Order: sequence, then structure tokens, then C-alpha cells
Amino acid sequence: MTMQSPPGEPVPDARLTAPLEPPATGTITVAVVLSPHAELVDFAGPWGVFEYARLDDGRTPFTLTTVAATTDPVPISGGMVVVPGHAVETVPAPDIVVVPALDTGRLAPEVLDWLRRVHQNTAVTMSVCNGSFVLGQAGLLDGRTATAHHSAYQALQAMFPALTVVAGVRYVEDGRLATAGGLTSGTDLALRIVERYFGRAVAQRTATYLEYQGTGWMHPDSNAEFTEPAAVNPEQPVCPVCQMPVSPDTPITLEMDGRTWHFCGDWCQEQFRAAPQRFAIAEGS
Repeated sequence: MTMQSPPGEPVPDARLTAPLEPPATGTITVAVVLSPHAELVDFAGPWGVFEYARLDDGRTPFTLTTVAATTDPVPISGGMVVVPGHAVETVPAPDIVVVPALDTGRLAPEVLDWLRRVHQNTAVTMSVCNGSFVLGQAGLLDGRTATAHHSAYQALQAMFPALTVVAGVRYVEDGRLATAGGLTSGTDLALRIVERYFGRAVAQRTATYLEYQGTGWMHPDSNAEFTEPAAVNPEQPVCPVCQMPVSPDTPITLEMDGRTWHFCGDWCQEQFRAAPQRFAIAEGS
């Protein structure tokens, strides 16, 4: 995605999707998916954007709710606990679904079933950060383009080989699917959705009210620094799955083909053990 327009000008990128038509009556319903260890930043940013968007006449065009497998309290990142507004059986049909990074190992099957079902009628199903893994797990990314947190590009491609991972972008739009990069990228994608519904002036007014100074929603290529591979330091191992630096003293290692692989956590070790041939970056190479 090549961006050359100055701030405030439309983005001349043919891969960006078309404007969205607001419903003739009522508001645009946004459902945020919750599950244990949901990343707060991933959904708090978009929540704020949709909450504070205002039309020229002062109307609030979005209605927000949270949804989970049940309405039992959900522990999310940083120790916060959130009570979901709806269970999947009772939540109103959403126009927009927001999927943050979740613990996919603890994701209830009924949430994935709900995602598959409602995606058939959403205007946008969006993920933030490693929420794209959830979309992949639901089978929604096959044949699509998508992105994730920069540390997860390789793992996303390895786990879902039928998709094309786009590195170095704040977000990717592919039809009714949209995936954001890491964390604050979700705020940019939400502003972009506001723009698609109501135009750039409304999106800019929303960003100004939030005192949000990022311009990635107009210039998604602004994550380009993350296209560069991680620098290799022989004394600083790199996890072959997520490419994050790992302490050489970590106990999470694996002996394979006469070498020792170091991992940042059990999940990465499990992914590598299942399919080591998928992870091309080798420590010390």
C-alpha cells in the first residue's frame, strides 16, 4: 500500500474498500467480543472512537455493546474484570464486530460459531492486533489478506497458510473484513470505519475531540518500520515464532536438529513443535 498524499487528503489506494451506507433508521450496532485475557487497548480504542463520533446535527450514530459466551464476568488484560452486556444467544444482530486479541486456547466454541454466523450480515467484521488469529480460527481469513501485531506476522502466516499477511500497515481492508495491526492500530481502523460511513470531516472531528494525534487512519502505511526483520544478535536469541528477543537463560527451549531453539513462552514453543518447517527465521542466522 503506497501512500503519497499529504495529511488531510484522501488516500489514493485502490485496495481500500468503498464507503458504507448507514442504516435508514436507528443506529449502527457495534458488538465487542470478550473472552478471558482480551487485550484492553485493542477494544478500548475503537470503543472510544465509536462512542464519541458525532454527526453534524449532534446525533450519536453508533450503539455499543459487549458480547461473550456467557454474561459471567470476564478477566481481561492487566487484571481488569468486565461483565459482558450480552451472551451470544441474546446479543442484537451487529453491524460491526470488533475482535481484540484473545486467548485462543480459552475461546469458547460458541463464540466462534457466533462469529461465523453474524459475519454473513455484518457491514464490517474487524480484528485488532492478534484478534486476526480468532478470525482465522473461525475460518474467515482463507483466501483473504490480513495483518496483525508486528511480532505475529510469521505466526499468523504459518498457522493460516491460505491467507496473505500484509506487513507494515496500520490496517488491511478486504471486503467486509478488516484487520488492524497492534494495539493502537485499532483506533485508526475505527476512525477509518467512521470515515467510510460519514466522511473524512466527521472522522477528523472525532479524532480531534479524542485529542488523538495519530494519522494512521489516513495513512495505513505508517507502520512501514515493521517490515524490517528483527536484527540478529548471537548473544540475544530471538523466538523463531514471534521474533521477539528472548533471554538466553529462558528455560523454554527445544532441542532439534542439533541446535537449541529459545522461546518467549509456552504457546510459541507449542506452535514451533507442531510445525517447525513453517518458521523460516532461525536463531543466529
